[in-house]
Amino acid sequence: MSKPRKPKGRPISGWLILDKPVDFGSTEAVSKLKWLYKAQKAGHAGTLDPLASGMLPIALGDATKTVPYVMDGRKIYEFTVSWGEERATDDLEGDVTQSSERRPTEQQIRDILPRYLGTISQVPPQFSAIKIAGERAYDLARDGEAVEIPSREVEIFRLTLLACPDANTAHFEVECGKGTYVRALARDFGRELGCYGHISGLRRTFVAPFQEEAMVPLANLVALEAIEDMDERLAALDALLIDTCEALSALPHLVINDDQAHRLKMGNPILVRGRDAPIAESEAYATARGRLIAIGEIGQGEFRPKRVFA
Repeated sequence: MSKPRKPKGRPISGWLILDKPVDFGSTEAVSKLKWLYKAQKAGHAGTLDPLASGMLPIALGDATKTVPYVMDGRKIYEFTVSWGEERATDDLEGDVTQSSERRPTEQQIRDILPRYLGTISQVPPQFSAIKIAGERAYDLARDGEAVEIPSREVEIFRLTLLACPDANTAHFEVECGKGTYVRALARDFGRELGCYGHISGLRRTFVAPFQEEAMVPLANLVALEAIEDMDERLAALDALLIDTCEALSALPHLVINDDQAHRLKMGNPILVRGRDAPIAESEAYATARGRLIAIGEIGQGEFRPKRVFA
């Protein structure tokens, strides 16, 4: 029997909060960081369109197991809507499909915003990753098929008009939940105002729980390639990583000892005792000596591991 192949790359784990530039794809960014860090695996928490910039959290190594917890977090975007044209992609890339000479006043824009707060029904853009009969909507759209995409509920926690620099554009900030399409907001604003609209600028500034100041520009990472000594270069890159546990900060936290950590790593449950111990939690995480050991469930006086970390 042949031996299992040893994974290529370094067994590092952590998050790099990339400040993604415009015209750089999310998949391309993941590949670049995986190569830079010589990591065994990598993944991102929430795609950013090539025309969008800003926060793209990238998980390396075992941190990829925590991607779903970041995907579910709140996000903040700053975006610019250009009035007068609706486009096939709802941004600058697409062909113009509708146009109008009408332009909204600042007050008209402010008047519609309360209707987009809370839990709202939203139809994703034709050019989106939504699956229709097993096919991605953007693949069908590129083939010229107009498909009916069902609406879905999304949450908008905050929506602010930042400025109207001229009659043709308006700047906004939105704090929203998982699955919200900012391009769809621009499209729907334009339709409701009777002037049409599309996204002409989009920047993500926050993905819970990571803060804006944690972002690292791609240029800073590329500059480190100039360090000839590989160990020195990797040490400089590693210094930019955020601990894997940071992605789980919204979950209950259990501090355990070395014996308990060993049991969890073997896939076995451990007893949860003490006055302050959680009674029941569908998800929590356990650390020993500051290192992430497992994500699991607490119930009936036990912590039962679901995901174990090296």
